[in-house]
Amino acid sequence: MSKKVSLGVAASVALIAMAVTFSITMTVSMNMFNNTVSSVKNKERMYNKLSEVDRYVRANEYFDINEDTLNDTIASGYMLGINDKYARYYSAKAYNERMGLADGRLMGIGVAVVKDSSSGYARIIRVYNNTPAAEMGLQTGGFITAIGDTSTRSMTDTSAIQSALVGEEGSTVTIRYLTPDRQEQSFELTRANYTTPSISTVTMLNGNVGYLRMDSFTSTTAVEFRNAVDNLLNQGAAAMIFDLRDNTGENLNAALVAADYCVPSGLIAQSQAKDGTLTDLRVSDDHEVSVPMVCLVNGSTAGGAELFANALRKMGDATVVGTTTAGKGVLLSDPQSLSDGSAVVITVGMLLDNEGQTWNGTGLTPDVDAALSTDEQSSYYDFTPDNDPQINKALTALSGTVSQP
Repeated sequence: MSKKVSLGVAASVALIAMAVTFSITMTVSMNMFNNTVSSVKNKERMYNKLSEVDRYVRANEYFDINEDTLNDTIASGYMLGINDKYARYYSAKAYNERMGLADGRLMGIGVAVVKDSSSGYARIIRVYNNTPAAEMGLQTGGFITAIGDTSTRSMTDTSAIQSALVGEEGSTVTIRYLTPDRQEQSFELTRANYTTPSISTVTMLNGNVGYLRMDSFTSTTAVEFRNAVDNLLNQGAAAMIFDLRDNTGENLNAALVAADYCVPSGLIAQSQAKDGTLTDLRVSDDHEVSVPMVCLVNGSTAGGAELFANALRKMGDATVVGTTTAGKGVLLSDPQSLSDGSAVVITVGMLLDNEGQTWNGTGLTPDVDAALSTDEQSSYYDFTPDNDPQINKALTALSGTVSQP
């Protein structure tokens, strides 16, 4: 027999439900309102402070103000103040240059350089094949002492030197050059397009140890890496050394693909959003490199390069040799372009390994310490794979696992 609910009871239930819904809605709305008011007040305080500074400066400053420089510096300062050390502001010029290099509009002369700590000049650490620099006879170990009329000593860092060397295809750049045996020369080079490999050295050491110098992770790394590893294994490599020193690991996906080729099946890495949401970045297939492996790292090994070394150690029993890495274990946004052509990049997640652990802020501690002495540090770019003391440490770490050929 069915029971009938009285109209009064039904009305009471409906009123209670409405009251509960109203209460929840009001609570959520009040929280949203409070957050909005707080945000508005903080923004108002920020704008008021900038306005106060601006009024005083414009009323009293002796020197003229370059408005473009001022706006770029304000935006850059904002990124420096948000507690995200990987956040970056790119001026319209810098962002255009970055995109130009990525899509092939801007060209170079065919060298990789670093700002030499002892001389202050741009030291050439790589000369790429079939480039203007190679055709003119520039050599590894030489120095670019001036670009145009500007001494490279006066340029703040390596990126400033690299920026001065690039330009539109067909444009020219004049450089002053000091050969490795200290002969001064001057060249006018025409900028051209060329391919920059991400793996600069592939060779056999001690007869049966494959060695790869991995300068970077880029869109071409996956194919380069697979071909290089297969080539060395086909030559009879009984072990592998992956040299990741100074590799800043900018292309995270390339690092994941390369790691996938080396390790057995399983989760390689995850990202963690601010709200705690976890996302699998890559799950490896069952292909793996079955010979003993070493990852050679230093304090400039960062990002995707750290992920690669960590994955090979945890999933492929690789030995990490060198010094503690940079500790950059974050997921960065794609550049967000702004209305004036500038752009910003911020951290949007944390990188976690297959065990849910992060190396951000701490870096990877090597299994075998191979710190360079002061004298060795000053000779760092003069070493070859045959006499490099850190590579020798890597070979020693493999000595118990690899038989002599």
